[in-house]
Amino acid sequence: MKFITHYYKRIKIRNLKIAVLAVIVSIFFLPSYVAFESTGNNMFTVLLNDVEVGVVGSPEEADDYAKEARRRIASGSDELVLVESNVEYAGSEVLWGKVDEKELVISNMASVLEGDIRHTRNRSYVVKINDLMINLASKNEVQSLLQAAIDKYDSENKYTVDLMLDPTRELSVLTTQVISRQEAQEQVEETISMSAGFDAEIEEVFETVEPDLEKTFEDYDLGLISMDFGDSIEVVEAYLSADELTDLSTAIEQVTKDQEKNEVYEVKAGDTLSGISFDTNIPLDRLIELNESLDDENSMIRVGDELIITVPEPELTVERKEEMYYEEDYEEEIIYIDNDDWYTTERRTLQEPSAGHRKVVAIVSFENDKQVAKEIIKEEVTYQAVAKIVERGTKIPPTYIKPISGGRLSSNFGRRTAPKRGASTYHKGIDWATPTGTAVVASSGGTVAKAGWGSGYGYVVYINHPDGRQTRYGHLSKVLVSAGQTVSQGQKIALSGNTGVSTGPHVHFEILINGSQVNPLKYLN
Repeated sequence: MKFITHYYKRIKIRNLKIAVLAVIVSIFFLPSYVAFESTGNNMFTVLLNDVEVGVVGSPEEADDYAKEARRRIASGSDELVLVESNVEYAGSEVLWGKVDEKELVISNMASVLEGDIRHTRNRSYVVKINDLMINLASKNEVQSLLQAAIDKYDSENKYTVDLMLDPTRELSVLTTQVISRQEAQEQVEETISMSAGFDAEIEEVFETVEPDLEKTFEDYDLGLISMDFGDSIEVVEAYLSADELTDLSTAIEQVTKDQEKNEVYEVKAGDTLSGISFDTNIPLDRLIELNESLDDENSMIRVGDELIITVPEPELTVERKEEMYYEEDYEEEIIYIDNDDWYTTERRTLQEPSAGHRKVVAIVSFENDKQVAKEIIKEEVTYQAVAKIVERGTKIPPTYIKPISGGRLSSNFGRRTAPKRGASTYHKGIDWATPTGTAVVASSGGTVAKAGWGSGYGYVVYINHPDGRQTRYGHLSKVLVSAGQTVSQGQKIALSGNTGVSTGPHVHFEILINGSQVNPLKYLN
């Protein structure tokens, strides 16, 4: 009995050793298990587009499997296949564990990718016009879109749009060429032959012998002579899904329909806000809203000021030239005679103008519907215009500055309630309240005409200026110049005070033109 028990113990030990050996062999020799090494994560659960597709031994294996899955998907289609492919890994460190077979993981990945394929129907085209981008389904649609833009201005259907490779670009980018249909036909029919070369030589000989005769009005072929696009156009191929494409009719409306665009208008001599509003067809309140420099319809504008105006224009500018015949009354350019002894504010008309009449053939340039240039190529005057002749000054006129530093504007120019008995109800200057003894300076250089006491003004100074104007400074406490003295702009001439008919310390200031007072604030720099 003791022998049998000992025998069974030996069998159990042997079986245990066999089992341990089998585990060791499976760990080191079977491919579906990972050997344990204490070096960090050694088994990875793989997720493709958030879907679990298997367990692998390393991230590199997962990336290789994903590439193979994408290759299999792409090889099954003749079109470009667009598919999301986001591989993620969840690693763990294990003593031993089972990884999935390569083929199983790739198959799972392929199934996930097939569900996420973004199919395209055909090769598409992206049209870029300035900052506008439009996606169209075919090259024919691109040509139809651009043709619609020029057809808007080509009532005779004389021009066509062609697409060509842009020679200035390294990549395959198409650009446009607008040519006449006649020219396109001639290019198609053009052949090189000996007779054609001979005919060209004969024509050249006759051209050198026969003098050019002046054209009559009947010799001109009136109408469109050239068309082109005024904006940069680029066309590139792309693979897009159907929902990314723009319907052709919608695209044509986008490109040809007038849109409001901001432009700059430079104020000219004689312009008024109401006149600019009328000429540009922009409501006056809208014009004021567009320009921060304008407060209301009474805001002052000066020659050279720039105002923002809105102009209706299509997204794609079409440039064209037309040969046109017309008859018109015309005026000669004004003839100016410069007078160096006069200021630029002085001028005199020496000869009044009268309009003439003429027949004209001209090349007129347009951008969309706006005429931008005109070149007269033939002219026949019915009767001559007479030019206006104007004598004008060339000297820069003097400027005027505020006669004191600081001060508070206490009374404006114009009608007012008299502040004190004896004061006028129509104020002929402006007042700045300032402490007695403030320095008063000449607003502009000139000659002192009066310096002393003046009725109502108290102590006063009058200065005559070279441009014929006069300035007056009243209610002074002390006069520092005398009549006949020459003073320069900014020179100290008096001290402010409270003399004459006055309600408090201040300086009264006037500017007179042709003997009449004007609002000084309009002339001070």
